[in-house]
Amino acid sequence: MRKRVFNWQGQGFVYLGLEGKAGEVFEILMQDCNLHTVLRLPRGTFTPYSQGVKANVIFFQKGRPTEEVWIFDGRSNVPGITKNDRPLTKEHFKEFEDCYGKDPNGMSKRTDTGETGRFRKFHVSDIKKRDYKLDVTWLRDESLEENGELPEPEDLAAEAITELEAVVDDLREIVALVEKEEGVAVPVQAASS
Repeated sequence: MRKRVFNWQGQGFVYLGLEGKAGEVFEILMQDCNLHTVLRLPRGTFTPYSQGVKANVIFFQKGRPTEEVWIFDGRSNVPGITKNDRPLTKEHFKEFEDCYGKDPNGMSKRTDTGETGRFRKFHVSDIKKRDYKLDVTWLRDESLEENGELPEPEDLAAEAITELEAVVDDLREIVALVEKEEGVAVPVQAASS
């Protein structure tokens, strides 16, 4: 029997990426809390402080497990945020606020805007099939393709490094499982610099 992780009352939100070990965190969170909404923030939201990070805000409430997750894609087809030329403003959140509704607990009546809209609902069984990873995409990001606007090379490199580090962590876990099952140490080559 698993011990409950959260002992506080009420609701919360947290900013984080959806890559790497996030699936494990979300599995636990979805068992203890109603993780009802994910807001994908525009590219560059925390640049230059966290280059390449795909920032998200996760809204959840303690008290019951998750049954469905609403995801708002505020990233696709939105110009990247820059500190001076295109700063993050409250206008970036207007559509999200309208979709989210007035209930701070995420219980307002909501509408799934379909494959061409920004706000979608996913049943927890669909999320479970994805190993609880919430990096679900459905919109084609035409802003990157048509306008020729690509993320900065530093952002692309940082994103690639983050994804590769997550893969290396996963591979280390697999090696540890094999060692445990077979009782044999499997040599792991360190990447050369």
